[in-house]
Amino acid sequence: MIQKQTSMVFSPYMAIYDVVVPKDNMLRKINELIDFSFVLEELRDNYCLHNGRNAVDPIRMFKYLLLKTIHDLSDVDIVERSRYDMSFKYFLGMAPEDPVIDPSSLTKFRKLRLKDINLLDMLIHKTVEIAIEKEIIKNKTIIVDATHTKARYNHKTPKEILMDQSKGLRKVIYSIDEEMKNKFPSKTTTDVLQDEITYCQKLIEVVETEERITQYPKVKEQLNLLKETVSDDIEQLRISKDQDAKIGHKSADSSFFGYKTHIAMSEERIITAATITTGEKTDGKELKALIEKSTAAGMVIETVIGDTAYSEKGNIEYSEENNIKLVAKLNPSVTQGFRKKEEEFQFNKDAGMYVCKAGHLAIRKARQGKKDVATNQTDTYYFDIEKCKICPLKEGCYKEGAKSKTYSVSIKSNEHTEQATFQESEYFKEKSKERYKIEAKNSELKHRHGYDVAKSSGLLGMELQGAMAIFTVNLKRILKLMA
Repeated sequence: MIQKQTSMVFSPYMAIYDVVVPKDNMLRKINELIDFSFVLEELRDNYCLHNGRNAVDPIRMFKYLLLKTIHDLSDVDIVERSRYDMSFKYFLGMAPEDPVIDPSSLTKFRKLRLKDINLLDMLIHKTVEIAIEKEIIKNKTIIVDATHTKARYNHKTPKEILMDQSKGLRKVIYSIDEEMKNKFPSKTTTDVLQDEITYCQKLIEVVETEERITQYPKVKEQLNLLKETVSDDIEQLRISKDQDAKIGHKSADSSFFGYKTHIAMSEERIITAATITTGEKTDGKELKALIEKSTAAGMVIETVIGDTAYSEKGNIEYSEENNIKLVAKLNPSVTQGFRKKEEEFQFNKDAGMYVCKAGHLAIRKARQGKKDVATNQTDTYYFDIEKCKICPLKEGCYKEGAKSKTYSVSIKSNEHTEQATFQESEYFKEKSKERYKIEAKNSELKHRHGYDVAKSSGLLGMELQGAMAIFTVNLKRILKLMA
């Protein structure tokens, strides 16, 4: 259970923080910037207020997850660092002499306490509220884009996942002491998952007995990652690959297995809204949700900036209805007007091809009709017939015995005359120059906060990771602009 009021920390050593945690420390600034009591209010219903043992303060648990995102460390490593890092203890609201939590508590907190909480919208709304209050957001423009995250459990088998992690651990150990080869257990020779799990458990036992080796940070990090996979994710390993992740396409020649995060960001580089979908979803379909979520967070929107994926007919109409200027270049393959089976075939702007509802990308296209007469021309997209023959969704889509599967789209550029005219204006051209900002934000999420690969499996796990990562980059941006 949790106490009805969070207790104050009394310790004769609290003054140490004034000495060892400087005024310009980022964690001190975050503590001063935001009142984290909103976390307690949101999670209260997921705790018992009257029975059971006292739980660790939910605010402290939330802050552990925030620290984990800021520093991109495992549960074990973030807890270990909070044992001796005074800035961590200060941020967590602990006395210098207080003991740290058991790392397994973070797993329970994620699975039990954060369930049924729309953490993504809640944390974005909180940072946007602060940015507006501090008069950081001044413009009425948002920039939209999507970034992809690879699934943690890719197309590899569970055994291959464990083999890769154990190999990484052995590799860093051999760089220190090659003689350790003689102490390690024999590698498995079967394809049985349980044998590989047993091997990894024995390997972990041997490494942990070698104190001189485990003192090296690079060994400790690899060891903790392997332990976390074997202990926390053993059930998921048996299930095999991520059941929610889907194949998406970055270009006509490259694909990924995972998720997409669709982001709206102010010109001041504060993320104002986000939606997280499986990898095969198209960018343009999320525009309405991004605008509505940004508005709900407190944004006043007059202009939206995006790439060609957002210039489809429905988005142009929605923008006009809501008096929003849509700065997104027209693409004949995207802005088709009325076409058949719109929900079954979606355009992938990166690959320049259509994707069917099963996630299969067209392999080529051909334009038909009279040249230079747009209303009479069609683009015909051809799909891999061998995939269609064995597709579980082929009923009503593929006819048995057919030698080809195609999807044709009429080009009706005349329906977009106003948008084409707006596209040539100086306002459109100037605003288009701002789009690079969101690409830099996507890069920051991936390369500084581990957003290139999912930390866990499933869409819910991805939403939690997205919520914490976006909350982190927004807080850092607010602090930077305030300074």
